[in-house]
Amino acid sequence: MATIGTLERLSASALSRLILAEQAAALGDPTIAIIDVRDDDYIGGHIRGAQNVPSRTIDAMFPTLVRRLQDKETVVFHCALSQQRGPGAALRYIRERERFLASENKKAAAAKSSAAEDDGAADAVADSSASGVVGQDGAAGSEGQDKPVQQTVYVLDRGFVGWQEVYGTDERLTEGYRKELWEDGYWG
Repeated sequence: MATIGTLERLSASALSRLILAEQAAALGDPTIAIIDVRDDDYIGGHIRGAQNVPSRTIDAMFPTLVRRLQDKETVVFHCALSQQRGPGAALRYIRERERFLASENKKAAAAKSSAAEDDGAADAVADSSASGVVGQDGAAGSEGQDKPVQQTVYVLDRGFVGWQEVYGTDERLTEGYRKELWEDGYWG
């Protein structure tokens, strides 16, 4: 089970490489999601493409986030410094995703069991008519069902404060940056 201490950290330079690679590939739906959990301190800029989900409202948003991000290979959480809100949100997201996947697995197993029972009755009819019924969609079982995407969850090391020190003025990577708000540092 994940803990705050076992959360993986991602440096600003590694995240910038991921973002730029996705921009260069331009394959449509990105495989990375960046979740910015800053509250009122969101002013002054944000990482390009990041979703702002304020920490004060994120608990109610976890079920939606898990479903919305289920096809993303990489999810990066951050706040201003990534010391409390960002890591806490990442940990709660991981746990919510584990609960969601366990629930989905139970539903799939129940559906498979129900389908097997239905197929058993159909097989009895098929045996007498030699027609070989394999299922409603013509497929032989549920092997073709989509498995959940293997997902890596990171916390941005040093948060947006560290990010803006290096990439604040890079418009490929940062949106809405206001340098004057950061000149004296971050005082949360």
